[in-house]
Amino acid sequence: MALIAVGLDHENASLDLLERAAVLEHEWVKVLRTLVSHRNIHEAVFVSTCLRTEVVAVIDRFHGAIDEITATLSEATGLAASEFEEHLSVHFDRGVANHIFSVAAGLRSVVPGEFEILGQLRRALELANDEHVAGPTLTELFQKALTSGRRVRNETSIARGTTSFAYAAVETTLESLGEEAGGSTAVVVGAGQLATGVVRSLLASPVGIGRVVICNRTLSRAEELIRTLSDERVVVSPLEELHHEVAFARSVVVAVEVSAPLITLDTLRARTTPLLVMDLAVPRGVARDVETLSSVRRIDIGTLHARVNRALDDRRDAVTAAEAIVAADVEKYLEDQRARGAAVIVSDLRAHFDTLVAAEFSRRASEIDTLSDDGADLLRSVVRSVVAKIAHRPTTALKEAAGTDQGARLSEAVRTLFDI
Repeated sequence: MALIAVGLDHENASLDLLERAAVLEHEWVKVLRTLVSHRNIHEAVFVSTCLRTEVVAVIDRFHGAIDEITATLSEATGLAASEFEEHLSVHFDRGVANHIFSVAAGLRSVVPGEFEILGQLRRALELANDEHVAGPTLTELFQKALTSGRRVRNETSIARGTTSFAYAAVETTLESLGEEAGGSTAVVVGAGQLATGVVRSLLASPVGIGRVVICNRTLSRAEELIRTLSDERVVVSPLEELHHEVAFARSVVVAVEVSAPLITLDTLRARTTPLLVMDLAVPRGVARDVETLSSVRRIDIGTLHARVNRALDDRRDAVTAAEAIVAADVEKYLEDQRARGAAVIVSDLRAHFDTLVAAEFSRRASEIDTLSDDGADLLRSVVRSVVAKIAHRPTTALKEAAGTDQGARLSEAVRTLFDI
Protein backbone atom coordinates (compact mmCIF):
# COMPACT_ATOMS: atom_id res chain seq x y z
CA MET A 1 0.00 0.00 0.00
CA ALA A 2 1.11 3.60 -0.64
CA LEU A 3 0.21 7.19 0.19
CA ILE A 4 -1.30 9.69 -2.23
CA ALA A 5 -2.54 13.29 -2.02
CA VAL A 6 -4.77 14.63 -4.79
CA GLY A 7 -6.52 17.98 -4.89
CA LEU A 8 -6.98 21.54 -6.02
CA ASP A 9 -5.20 24.50 -4.45
CA HIS A 10 -4.44 28.15 -5.16
CA GLU A 11 -0.99 27.28 -6.52
CA ASN A 12 -2.36 25.29 -9.46
CA ALA A 13 -5.99 26.33 -9.89
CA SER A 14 -7.70 29.66 -10.46
CA LEU A 15 -9.83 31.28 -7.78
CA ASP A 16 -12.85 30.79 -10.02
CA LEU A 17 -12.20 27.04 -10.24
CA LEU A 18 -11.59 26.79 -6.49
CA GLU A 19 -14.90 28.52 -5.86
CA ARG A 20 -16.77 26.10 -8.09
CA ALA A 21 -14.95 23.13 -6.56
CA ALA A 22 -15.73 24.09 -2.96
CA VAL A 23 -17.49 21.38 -0.96
CA LEU A 24 -19.88 22.55 1.75
CA GLU A 25 -19.20 21.23 5.25
CA HIS A 26 -22.34 19.13 5.53
CA GLU A 27 -21.08 17.10 2.52
CA TRP A 28 -17.67 16.19 3.98
CA VAL A 29 -18.82 13.00 5.68
CA LYS A 30 -20.39 11.79 2.43
CA VAL A 31 -17.12 12.45 0.60
CA LEU A 32 -15.16 10.40 3.15
CA ARG A 33 -17.59 7.49 3.01
CA THR A 34 -17.57 7.50 -0.78
CA LEU A 35 -13.77 7.50 -0.87
CA VAL A 36 -13.32 4.42 1.32
CA SER A 37 -16.07 2.57 -0.52
CA HIS A 38 -13.71 2.29 -3.51
CA ARG A 39 -11.56 -0.79 -4.04
CA ASN A 40 -8.18 0.98 -4.04
CA ILE A 41 -8.68 3.32 -1.08
CA HIS A 42 -8.13 1.99 2.45
CA GLU A 43 -7.80 5.19 4.51
CA ALA A 44 -8.80 8.77 3.68
CA VAL A 45 -8.74 12.30 5.04
CA PHE A 46 -10.61 15.08 3.23
CA VAL A 47 -9.18 18.58 3.63
CA SER A 48 -11.48 21.43 2.61
CA THR A 49 -10.51 25.07 3.18
CA CYS A 50 -11.22 28.31 1.36
CA LEU A 51 -8.36 27.68 -1.07
CA ARG A 52 -7.81 23.92 -0.85
CA THR A 53 -9.92 20.87 -1.69
CA GLU A 54 -7.77 17.79 -1.21
CA VAL A 55 -7.87 14.06 -0.53
CA VAL A 56 -5.07 12.27 1.29
CA ALA A 57 -5.34 8.49 1.15
CA VAL A 58 -3.72 5.12 1.68
CA ILE A 59 -4.13 3.20 -1.55
CA ASP A 60 -3.33 0.06 -3.51
CA ARG A 61 -3.00 0.91 -7.21
CA PHE A 62 -1.90 4.43 -8.16
CA HIS A 63 -3.88 4.93 -11.37
CA GLY A 64 -6.94 3.19 -10.00
CA ALA A 65 -6.89 5.44 -6.92
CA ILE A 66 -6.46 8.57 -9.06
CA ASP A 67 -9.54 7.63 -11.06
CA GLU A 68 -11.55 6.89 -7.90
CA ILE A 69 -10.54 10.13 -6.17
CA THR A 70 -11.24 12.17 -9.30
CA ALA A 71 -14.66 10.58 -9.63
CA THR A 72 -15.44 11.32 -5.98
CA LEU A 73 -14.38 14.95 -6.32
CA SER A 74 -16.44 15.27 -9.47
CA GLU A 75 -19.51 13.94 -7.68
CA ALA A 76 -18.96 16.11 -4.59
CA THR A 77 -18.34 19.35 -6.49
CA GLY A 78 -20.78 18.84 -9.34
CA LEU A 79 -17.99 19.49 -11.85
CA ALA A 80 -17.07 17.26 -14.75
CA ALA A 81 -13.65 15.71 -14.24
CA SER A 82 -12.49 17.34 -17.47
CA GLU A 83 -12.98 20.76 -15.86
CA PHE A 84 -10.39 20.24 -13.13
CA GLU A 85 -8.22 17.17 -13.73
CA GLU A 86 -5.51 19.18 -15.53
CA HIS A 87 -5.26 21.46 -12.49
CA LEU A 88 -4.94 18.73 -9.86
CA SER A 89 -1.91 18.62 -7.59
CA VAL A 90 -0.78 15.02 -7.14
CA HIS A 91 1.76 13.83 -4.57
CA PHE A 92 2.76 10.19 -4.17
CA ASP A 93 4.38 8.15 -1.41
CA ARG A 94 7.38 10.07 0.04
CA GLY A 95 6.17 13.30 -1.59
CA VAL A 96 2.94 13.18 0.43
CA ALA A 97 4.78 13.67 3.73
CA ASN A 98 6.72 16.65 2.38
CA HIS A 99 3.48 18.14 1.03
CA ILE A 100 1.38 17.71 4.18
CA PHE A 101 4.19 18.90 6.47
CA SER A 102 4.63 21.99 4.25
CA VAL A 103 0.88 22.67 4.31
CA ALA A 104 0.86 22.42 8.13
CA ALA A 105 3.81 24.80 8.33
CA GLY A 106 1.89 27.38 6.32
CA LEU A 107 4.35 27.15 3.43
CA ARG A 108 1.57 26.34 0.96
CA SER A 109 -0.79 29.07 2.15
CA VAL A 110 -1.61 32.37 0.49
CA VAL A 111 -0.34 33.96 3.70
CA PRO A 112 2.86 32.04 4.61
CA GLY A 113 2.85 30.98 8.24
CA GLU A 114 -0.89 31.53 8.69
CA PHE A 115 -2.18 29.68 11.72
CA GLU A 116 -5.72 28.77 10.58
CA ILE A 117 -4.43 25.85 8.54
CA LEU A 118 -3.36 23.99 11.69
CA GLY A 119 -6.92 24.00 12.99
CA GLN A 120 -8.27 23.02 9.58
CA LEU A 121 -5.94 20.02 9.28
CA ARG A 122 -6.68 18.95 12.84
CA ARG A 123 -10.41 19.17 12.18
CA ALA A 124 -10.07 17.14 8.96
CA LEU A 125 -8.24 14.38 10.83
CA GLU A 126 -10.76 14.39 13.69
CA LEU A 127 -13.66 14.03 11.25
CA ALA A 128 -11.91 11.15 9.45
CA ASN A 129 -11.27 9.45 12.79
CA ASP A 130 -14.87 9.98 13.87
CA GLU A 131 -15.99 8.27 10.66
CA HIS A 132 -13.41 5.48 11.16
CA VAL A 133 -11.85 6.10 7.74
CA ALA A 134 -8.42 7.29 8.95
CA GLY A 135 -6.25 4.43 10.17
CA PRO A 136 -2.83 4.46 11.85
CA THR A 137 -0.94 5.57 8.73
CA LEU A 138 -2.86 8.81 8.09
CA THR A 139 -3.34 9.52 11.80
CA GLU A 140 0.41 9.43 12.39
CA LEU A 141 1.14 11.44 9.23
CA PHE A 142 -1.21 14.26 10.21
CA GLN A 143 -0.21 14.28 13.87
CA LYS A 144 3.50 14.52 13.00
CA ALA A 145 2.74 17.24 10.44
CA LEU A 146 0.77 19.26 13.00
CA THR A 147 3.63 18.94 15.49
CA SER A 148 6.08 20.14 12.84
CA GLY A 149 3.78 23.04 11.94
CA ARG A 150 3.72 24.22 15.55
CA ARG A 151 7.50 23.89 15.73
CA VAL A 152 7.90 26.08 12.64
CA ARG A 153 5.84 28.83 14.22
CA ASN A 154 7.68 28.58 17.54
CA GLU A 155 11.21 28.48 16.13
CA THR A 156 11.01 30.92 13.20
CA SER A 157 9.59 34.39 12.62
CA ILE A 158 7.37 33.19 9.77
CA ALA A 159 4.33 33.88 11.96
CA ARG A 160 5.33 37.50 12.52
CA GLY A 161 3.02 40.20 11.20
CA THR A 162 0.38 39.23 8.67
CA THR A 163 -0.10 35.58 9.55
CA SER A 164 -3.68 34.81 8.58
CA PHE A 165 -6.44 35.62 6.17
CA ALA A 166 -8.20 37.31 9.05
CA TYR A 167 -5.33 39.61 9.92
CA ALA A 168 -4.48 40.35 6.29
CA ALA A 169 -8.14 41.05 5.47
CA VAL A 170 -8.52 43.50 8.34
CA GLU A 171 -5.18 45.14 7.59
CA THR A 172 -6.19 45.62 3.96
CA THR A 173 -9.68 46.85 4.88
CA LEU A 174 -8.48 49.44 7.37
CA GLU A 175 -5.69 50.59 5.10
CA SER A 176 -8.22 51.09 2.29
CA LEU A 177 -10.57 53.06 4.55
CA GLY A 178 -7.82 55.28 5.87
CA GLU A 179 -9.04 57.93 8.31
CA GLU A 180 -12.64 56.86 7.77
CA ALA A 181 -11.98 53.61 9.65
CA GLY A 182 -11.86 55.30 13.06
CA GLY A 183 -15.25 55.14 14.77
CA SER A 184 -16.86 53.33 11.81
CA THR A 185 -19.17 50.31 11.86
CA ALA A 186 -17.93 47.02 10.45
CA VAL A 187 -20.20 44.06 9.72
CA VAL A 188 -18.66 40.59 9.92
CA VAL A 189 -20.67 37.76 8.39
CA GLY A 190 -19.95 34.47 10.15
CA ALA A 191 -18.86 33.28 13.58
CA GLY A 192 -16.41 30.50 12.74
CA GLN A 193 -12.65 30.42 13.05
CA LEU A 194 -11.99 32.83 10.19
CA ALA A 195 -14.72 35.28 11.24
CA THR A 196 -13.50 35.15 14.84
CA GLY A 197 -10.02 36.11 13.69
CA VAL A 198 -11.45 39.02 11.71
CA VAL A 199 -13.43 40.32 14.71
CA ARG A 200 -10.43 40.02 17.03
CA SER A 201 -8.19 41.84 14.54
CA LEU A 202 -10.74 44.63 14.10
CA LEU A 203 -11.04 45.15 17.86
CA ALA A 204 -7.28 45.08 18.36
CA SER A 205 -6.61 47.64 15.65
CA PRO A 206 -5.23 50.99 16.90
CA VAL A 207 -7.49 52.91 14.49
CA GLY A 208 -10.39 52.49 16.92
CA ILE A 209 -13.28 50.72 15.22
CA GLY A 210 -16.50 52.12 16.62
CA ARG A 211 -18.81 49.10 16.30
CA VAL A 212 -18.61 45.49 15.06
CA VAL A 213 -21.82 43.68 14.10
CA ILE A 214 -21.63 39.88 13.84
CA CYS A 215 -24.27 38.42 11.53
CA ASN A 216 -24.59 34.67 11.71
CA ARG A 217 -27.14 31.97 10.96
CA THR A 218 -26.84 30.55 14.45
CA LEU A 219 -27.24 33.37 16.96
CA SER A 220 -26.11 31.24 19.90
CA ARG A 221 -22.71 30.74 18.31
CA ALA A 222 -22.29 34.47 17.69
CA GLU A 223 -23.41 35.23 21.25
CA GLU A 224 -20.87 32.77 22.59
CA LEU A 225 -18.19 34.62 20.61
CA ILE A 226 -19.30 37.90 22.14
CA ARG A 227 -18.98 36.48 25.64
CA THR A 228 -15.46 35.33 24.80
CA LEU A 229 -14.48 38.74 23.44
CA SER A 230 -16.05 40.72 26.27
CA ASP A 231 -16.02 44.00 24.31
CA GLU A 232 -19.01 46.36 24.40
CA ARG A 233 -18.36 47.44 20.81
CA VAL A 234 -19.51 44.04 19.51
CA VAL A 235 -23.18 43.22 18.90
CA VAL A 236 -25.02 40.31 17.28
CA SER A 237 -27.60 40.39 14.54
CA PRO A 238 -29.40 37.51 12.79
CA LEU A 239 -28.34 36.77 9.22
CA GLU A 240 -31.83 37.78 8.07
CA GLU A 241 -30.99 41.35 9.14
CA LEU A 242 -27.75 41.47 7.11
CA HIS A 243 -29.03 43.88 4.49
CA HIS A 244 -30.32 46.23 7.18
CA GLU A 245 -26.98 46.16 9.02
CA VAL A 246 -25.00 46.70 5.81
CA ALA A 247 -27.00 49.86 5.14
CA PHE A 248 -25.39 51.49 8.20
CA ALA A 249 -21.90 50.04 7.84
CA ARG A 250 -18.75 51.48 6.30
CA SER A 251 -17.18 48.05 5.74
CA VAL A 252 -18.32 44.43 5.48
CA VAL A 253 -16.25 41.25 5.74
CA VAL A 254 -17.93 38.06 4.53
CA ALA A 255 -16.18 35.12 6.21
CA VAL A 256 -18.68 32.28 6.11
CA GLU A 257 -19.36 29.25 3.95
CA VAL A 258 -22.22 29.98 1.53
CA SER A 259 -23.82 28.24 -1.42
CA ALA A 260 -24.78 31.54 -3.12
CA PRO A 261 -23.79 35.22 -2.67
CA LEU A 262 -25.32 36.90 0.39
CA ILE A 263 -24.70 40.41 -0.89
CA THR A 264 -25.88 41.18 -4.42
CA LEU A 265 -26.28 44.10 -6.76
CA ASP A 266 -29.97 44.41 -5.92
CA THR A 267 -29.33 44.65 -2.18
CA LEU A 268 -26.82 47.49 -2.63
CA ARG A 269 -28.30 49.31 -5.61
CA ALA A 270 -29.91 52.04 -3.49
CA ARG A 271 -26.72 52.76 -1.56
CA THR A 272 -25.15 56.18 -2.14
CA THR A 273 -22.52 56.32 0.63
CA PRO A 274 -19.18 54.48 0.22
CA LEU A 275 -18.99 50.81 1.24
CA LEU A 276 -15.94 48.55 1.29
CA VAL A 277 -16.70 44.84 1.00
CA MET A 278 -14.06 42.19 1.77
CA ASP A 279 -15.13 38.80 0.38
CA LEU A 280 -13.31 35.88 2.03
CA ALA A 281 -16.01 33.34 1.18
CA VAL A 282 -15.48 30.44 -1.21
CA PRO A 283 -17.69 30.18 -3.17
CA ARG A 284 -18.15 33.95 -3.37
CA GLY A 285 -20.25 35.58 -0.70
CA VAL A 286 -20.51 38.85 -2.63
CA ALA A 287 -21.69 38.99 -6.23
CA ARG A 288 -19.07 40.26 -8.66
CA ASP A 289 -21.38 42.80 -10.24
CA VAL A 290 -21.60 44.94 -7.08
CA GLU A 291 -18.39 46.51 -8.38
CA THR A 292 -20.46 48.26 -11.04
CA LEU A 293 -21.84 50.52 -8.30
CA SER A 294 -19.72 53.63 -7.89
CA SER A 295 -20.26 53.63 -4.12
CA VAL A 296 -19.04 50.07 -3.58
CA ARG A 297 -15.51 48.73 -3.58
CA ARG A 298 -15.09 44.95 -3.48
CA ILE A 299 -11.89 43.14 -2.44
CA ASP A 300 -11.57 39.35 -2.71
CA ILE A 301 -9.01 36.66 -1.91
CA GLY A 302 -7.22 37.21 -5.21
CA THR A 303 -6.54 40.85 -4.33
CA LEU A 304 -5.49 39.80 -0.84
CA HIS A 305 -3.06 37.25 -2.27
CA ALA A 306 -1.33 39.84 -4.43
CA ARG A 307 -1.04 42.24 -1.51
CA VAL A 308 0.46 39.63 0.79
CA ASN A 309 3.03 38.61 -1.84
CA ARG A 310 4.26 42.19 -2.06
CA ALA A 311 4.66 42.32 1.71
CA LEU A 312 6.69 39.12 2.07
CA ASP A 313 10.18 40.38 1.30
CA ASP A 314 11.04 40.89 4.98
CA ARG A 315 10.16 37.28 5.76
CA ARG A 316 12.10 35.42 3.07
CA ASP A 317 14.71 34.30 5.61
CA ALA A 318 11.96 33.01 7.89
CA VAL A 319 10.47 31.01 5.02
CA THR A 320 13.87 29.49 4.31
CA ALA A 321 14.28 28.57 7.98
CA ALA A 322 10.78 27.06 8.02
CA GLU A 323 11.58 24.98 4.94
CA ALA A 324 14.71 23.63 6.65
CA ILE A 325 12.68 22.57 9.71
CA VAL A 326 10.08 20.89 7.51
CA ALA A 327 12.78 19.04 5.57
CA ALA A 328 14.36 17.75 8.79
CA ASP A 329 11.03 16.73 10.30
CA VAL A 330 9.95 14.97 7.11
CA GLU A 331 13.19 13.01 6.98
CA LYS A 332 12.81 11.99 10.63
CA TYR A 333 9.23 10.88 9.94
CA LEU A 334 10.32 8.86 6.89
CA GLU A 335 13.22 7.29 8.80
CA ASP A 336 10.79 6.16 11.49
CA GLN A 337 8.51 4.74 8.80
CA ARG A 338 11.40 2.92 7.15
CA ALA A 339 12.58 1.44 10.43
CA ARG A 340 9.07 0.35 11.33
CA GLY A 341 8.44 -1.15 7.92
CA ALA A 342 11.72 -3.06 7.95
CA ALA A 343 11.06 -4.32 11.47
CA VAL A 344 7.69 -5.78 10.46
CA ILE A 345 8.89 -7.69 7.39
CA VAL A 346 12.07 -8.88 9.15
CA SER A 347 10.03 -10.07 12.13
CA ASP A 348 7.61 -11.88 9.83
CA LEU A 349 10.47 -13.53 7.95
CA ARG A 350 12.18 -14.74 11.13
CA ALA A 351 8.89 -15.99 12.54
CA HIS A 352 8.30 -17.88 9.29
CA PHE A 353 11.68 -19.60 9.54
CA ASP A 354 11.15 -20.39 13.23
CA THR A 355 7.79 -21.94 12.40
CA LEU A 356 9.32 -24.10 9.66
CA VAL A 357 12.10 -25.32 11.94
CA ALA A 358 9.70 -26.07 14.79
CA ALA A 359 7.35 -27.91 12.44
CA GLU A 360 10.15 -30.01 11.00
CA PHE A 361 11.49 -30.89 14.45
CA SER A 362 7.99 -31.89 15.46
CA ARG A 363 7.51 -34.01 12.33
CA ARG A 364 10.82 -35.84 12.88
CA ALA A 365 10.53 -36.03 16.66
CA SER A 366 10.49 -39.84 16.77
CA GLU A 367 13.75 -40.02 14.82
CA ILE A 368 15.40 -37.31 16.90
CA ASP A 369 14.43 -39.21 20.05
CA THR A 370 16.69 -42.08 18.95
CA LEU A 371 19.68 -39.77 19.35
CA SER A 372 21.46 -39.12 22.58
CA ASP A 373 20.60 -35.89 24.38
CA ASP A 374 23.88 -34.33 23.27
CA GLY A 375 23.33 -35.50 19.69
CA ALA A 376 19.78 -34.11 19.60
CA ASP A 377 20.93 -30.75 20.98
CA LEU A 378 23.75 -30.61 18.44
CA LEU A 379 21.33 -31.34 15.58
CA ARG A 380 18.94 -28.63 16.71
CA SER A 381 21.81 -26.15 17.08
CA VAL A 382 23.18 -26.90 13.60
CA VAL A 383 19.76 -26.58 11.95
CA ARG A 384 19.04 -23.26 13.66
CA SER A 385 22.50 -21.96 12.78
CA VAL A 386 22.06 -22.85 9.10
CA VAL A 387 18.61 -21.25 8.97
CA ALA A 388 19.94 -18.09 10.67
CA LYS A 389 22.71 -17.84 8.07
CA ILE A 390 20.19 -18.28 5.25
CA ALA A 391 18.00 -15.53 6.74
CA HIS A 392 20.89 -13.13 7.38
CA ARG A 393 21.32 -11.75 3.86
CA PRO A 394 17.58 -11.17 3.16
CA THR A 395 17.24 -9.54 6.58
CA THR A 396 20.19 -7.19 5.96
CA ALA A 397 18.99 -6.28 2.47
CA LEU A 398 15.48 -5.49 3.75
CA LYS A 399 16.84 -3.20 6.46
CA GLU A 400 19.22 -1.39 4.12
CA ALA A 401 16.59 -0.82 1.42
CA ALA A 402 13.68 0.02 3.74
CA GLY A 403 11.67 3.04 2.62
CA THR A 404 12.96 2.99 -0.97
CA ASP A 405 11.39 1.68 -4.17
CA GLN A 406 13.90 -1.17 -4.06
CA GLY A 407 12.86 -1.90 -0.48
CA ALA A 408 9.23 -2.11 -1.51
CA ARG A 409 10.11 -4.55 -4.31
CA LEU A 410 12.25 -6.65 -1.96
CA SER A 411 9.50 -6.76 0.66
CA GLU A 412 6.98 -7.86 -1.93
CA ALA A 413 9.40 -10.48 -3.26
CA VAL A 414 10.10 -11.86 0.22
CA ARG A 415 6.41 -12.10 1.02
CA THR A 416 5.76 -13.85 -2.29
CA LEU A 417 8.72 -16.24 -2.12
CA PHE A 418 8.16 -17.28 1.47
CA ASP A 419 4.35 -16.94 1.47
CA ILE A 420 4.23 -14.55 4.44
